[in-house]
Amino acid sequence: MGLLDSEPGSVLNAVSTALNDTVEFYRWTWSIADKRVENWPLMQSPWPTLSISTLYLLFVWLGPKWMKDREPFQMRLVLIIYNFGMVLLNLFIFRELFMGSYNAGYSYICQTVDYSNNVNEVRIAAALWWYFVSKGVEYLDTVFFILRKKNNQVSFLHVYHHCTMFTLWWIGIKWVAGGQAFFGAQMNSFIHVIMYSYYGLTAFGPWIQKYLWWKRYLTMLQLVQFHVTIGHTALSLYTDCPFPKWMHWALIAYAISFIFLFLNFYTRTYNEPKQSKTGKAATNGISANGVNKSEKQLVLENGKPQKNGKPKGE
Repeated sequence: MGLLDSEPGSVLNAVSTALNDTVEFYRWTWSIADKRVENWPLMQSPWPTLSISTLYLLFVWLGPKWMKDREPFQMRLVLIIYNFGMVLLNLFIFRELFMGSYNAGYSYICQTVDYSNNVNEVRIAAALWWYFVSKGVEYLDTVFFILRKKNNQVSFLHVYHHCTMFTLWWIGIKWVAGGQAFFGAQMNSFIHVIMYSYYGLTAFGPWIQKYLWWKRYLTMLQLVQFHVTIGHTALSLYTDCPFPKWMHWALIAYAISFIFLFLNFYTRTYNEPKQSKTGKAATNGISANGVNKSEKQLVLENGKPQKNGKPKGE
């Protein structure tokens, strides 16, 4: 007998049971959340994080429309400060995770989450929280692209990477701020030190481009990172490491999606170089917040041309 043929009372009972089970599951998940982080900024509820991510997606959609009839902003000084600021932030996160895990005697093979207030465990949890926050700060990468009318850089890969990292890491901090979670964040923060160093250097202008021949190796390094992530997570599953299994499987699927997207980016960028107007293959372009040597020299401040091509304050 189908659901539609059931007695109204039976249907209502089934719906009521499903709702009660959902509420109980929700309460249970919050009961096992990490009590150490519950009063930290952004951690009381998922809504602030979801709201920030929603505003980010709205800007991705509406920002180019707003900039359509405006001149692109030139933000060299802002980009230099931002990129090297991100270098320092990621270096701090890497150092805290490395020193905290070393002092706590963490294993790189299998490490359970210690929810105690041990000084090293709290240090690791705090570093992971800063890592989560850094992913929110990285939304500015996209904002700067759009303000500079570099809309071709705001690809699906770019938006998918930024939006999911910030949103999903809220879950990581809320429930597993330690243990196996430290490994991926430590590796990624180290790579971001190198990556934002590159972007910061590109912001100095065309004269430094000849020294930045190693851009493609950044993409290769990111691809290696995803393969290491899969290997490390698979090893955890193989050794039956006491860490949430669903998180392990979700991380593997997530890393695989990045491998496909980054391989596509690598192929299009380096194996199929686009031809410039002069017929020569474009080289040393950049895919993040630096200053591309092909940009016009018109300098703007607050969207308006400045006299002598130079904004105030520079």
